[in-house]
Amino acid sequence: MKKSRFSNDINIRNRQAGFEYELMDKYVAGMVLTGTEIKSIREGKANLQDGYCYLSNNEMFVKGINITPYAQGTHYNHEATRERKLLLKRSELKKLEGKVEEKGLTLVPTRLFINDRGLAKLEFAVAKGKKMHDKRDNIRERDAKRELNRLKLK
Repeated sequence: MKKSRFSNDINIRNRQAGFEYELMDKYVAGMVLTGTEIKSIREGKANLQDGYCYLSNNEMFVKGINITPYAQGTHYNHEATRERKLLLKRSELKKLEGKVEEKGLTLVPTRLFINDRGLAKLEFAVAKGKKMHDKRDNIRERDAKRELNRLKLK
């Protein structure tokens, strides 16, 4: 059986978001993509590191996500870092609009995946930026848990 370069079990994570932000509520939204963008995502060629979501005119967009241009694409190929529209219900948009207006909260993409129907979905979280001492506390807690696990295994 020939292995395809396209995959339906794509799960691209933004690991840096967990270090930089305190993640609160998570939401899943569909994305408006072009044909070459979904092909690149199925190849696993996307980067969420610099991405952020914002609301504009009762619509939500994600900006800064880098989806590498498709190698076999022609002049119809997409721009790598263009802003993409997210598909959410109006009630979810209203709820998110209220949360983002609070001081210090932002929307950060955490995961890009292909669901069981073959559609690309973006998981994002309402997040609050961590201070430097918060990051050090998290590192200290993680090290303590690791030590406890080592002692339990012995």
